Amino acid sequence: MKKFDINTQKISKSVLALAGLLFIVIIILAFTSGDAEEIETVAAPQAMPVEVSSPLVEKITEWDEYTGRFEASNRVEVRARVSGFLESVNFVDGQMVNKGDVLFTIDDRPFKIALDQANGDLSQAQASLKTAQDNFERVESLRESGAVSIEEFDRRKQALEYAKASIQLSQARVDNAKLNLEFTRVTAPMAGLVSRDKVNEGNLIDGGSSNSTLLTTIVATSPIDFYFTGSESDYLRYVRLARNGERRSARSEGIPVFIKLQDEEDFMHEAIMDFVDNEIDISTGTIESRAVLENKDHLLEPGMFGKARIAGSAEHEAIMIPDEIIGTNQSIRFVYVLGEGNLVTTKNVTLGPLHSNGLRIIRDGISQEDKLITNNIQKIRQGIAVTPIETELQKSESGELAIAKIE
Repeated sequence: MKKFDINTQKISKSVLALAGLLFIVIIILAFTSGDAEEIETVAAPQAMPVEVSSPLVEKITEWDEYTGRFEASNRVEVRARVSGFLESVNFVDGQMVNKGDVLFTIDDRPFKIALDQANGDLSQAQASLKTAQDNFERVESLRESGAVSIEEFDRRKQALEYAKASIQLSQARVDNAKLNLEFTRVTAPMAGLVSRDKVNEGNLIDGGSSNSTLLTTIVATSPIDFYFTGSESDYLRYVRLARNGERRSARSEGIPVFIKLQDEEDFMHEAIMDFVDNEIDISTGTIESRAVLENKDHLLEPGMFGKARIAGSAEHEAIMIPDEIIGTNQSIRFVYVLGEGNLVTTKNVTLGPLHSNGLRIIRDGISQEDKLITNNIQKIRQGIAVTPIETELQKSESGELAIAKIE
């Protein structure tokens, strides 16, 4: 009986020890389970928020841009038509002159003497003509009676004809002397802006030939011409547009051209294309065109550079997106698009030119229903989950485009 009590005590102590150990294990498991849940919670990544927007779809006209140079619509080199000493310069360098204004004066005294001499020769010829006329009239009345020989009659008749020819020759010399005297006053052949005088007073100048002394130049800058060149492919595209009735013909009807200068942001100057060359340059594969524009304020000067913009297509509906969201994979261009389950996908696109609103025209690859990812482009990749934030492309009052959140 006593032995049974001892075993009972041992069992009780074992049960208590086992219960305590179980309690400790439960507590440890509880704490360990809580830490695992917390670690799992911390390790689970959150989906990156990104802005998504549909592409902008509008009816537009595509524009082509060319660089060119302004040239004077008319330009002349002023040269004297007679040689002599330059007596005076009658203009201020760089002033506007009118047609007929006297620019230079050449010493005219030698030419006055030449005119007087020619007039004297003409008077002598007229006197000789009078004598020859009288002599002929005398023998003419005697010819019928036979009182004068045929030889004498013919001689006096020839003398009369010679006197008449001398009159014509002397008169021509007088006219030439008058012209030379008139040419001592070098006048402006057209209205325009004159350059500086390239020869000063007192110098001897040559005139009347292709190597005559260059005195100055005059340019007409109102209107002014703008010359630029385009490629053969551009030329063919424009011709086909005109034949299809989608654009006016540059040769026969003229098309509007908009020009901006180097210090201007917008194409502020409107011109009309009035000339397309008759052949393509075989060395460059380009063809030259010209636009003419008013220059009443004389802002534009010959030799200035400018950039021209002309319509390169008929009006059509186009898909446009910001240039900065387009990615590059070697020669492939792509955009990130929101796919099913808010997963990132990519679509390859075919690019067109930049439009005047600053957006890139997309020829192929996306539709207006696609949701394009417009930010965090460097942080995402295909297949990851994202949290989309709806935005849209819209124009501001100034005409610029911006991305606005949709509330």
